[in-house]
Amino acid sequence: MAKRAAGAVPYPRTVQDAMAALEITVGRQTKEKLAAALLDLARNDQSVRRKLELRFAVKVPPIGLVAATREAILEATDFDERDMNTNFEIDYEAYETVRRNFKRLIRLGQLTEVMELARELMKDGSYQVEMSDEGLMSMQIEECYGLVVAAVQKARLPAEQVLTWCDAMVKESRGGLLNTAEIESLRKLVMRRKLSSP
Repeated sequence: MAKRAAGAVPYPRTVQDAMAALEITVGRQTKEKLAAALLDLARNDQSVRRKLELRFAVKVPPIGLVAATREAILEATDFDERDMNTNFEIDYEAYETVRRNFKRLIRLGQLTEVMELARELMKDGSYQVEMSDEGLMSMQIEECYGLVVAAVQKARLPAEQVLTWCDAMVKESRGGLLNTAEIESLRKLVMRRKLSSP
């Protein structure tokens, strides 16, 4: 039997042993090696990248924020169709990324872009809710597009643009699977403003 080198970490026998071995090995690395390893993992695994972005509050440059948000929507609403009518796993971190990016896009004045993203979220999210057993992700979806509804209400955009968006959002909700009360209220408000304007 080959002899183990002096100071080598013992071969793990259990999950706890494996974690202990990893902690020891990682603890011996330099900051530069650890940073390089994290970045390498992030390049090859979107979930790792998203975790790092959330943990370190990474601010994606505005030029890439729309694309990053669209990607997060796809990841958040993705599910294996073989798991239909079950409480399948939900990527809550992806939903948190969508919420965070919506807030940032609104602050940056990218309201038209975030309105389109909210429509995409409504379409894909309501399908995910329909295909799940209990629709446990509904609250995350509604919180995300609720931010956009509030921003649109304050923005005083052209009435036709807002009404068209409201109609599209309600249509994408797949027969009311998601709460559209805020959207309906916004639509009524805009209609009143339109009728009262000279």
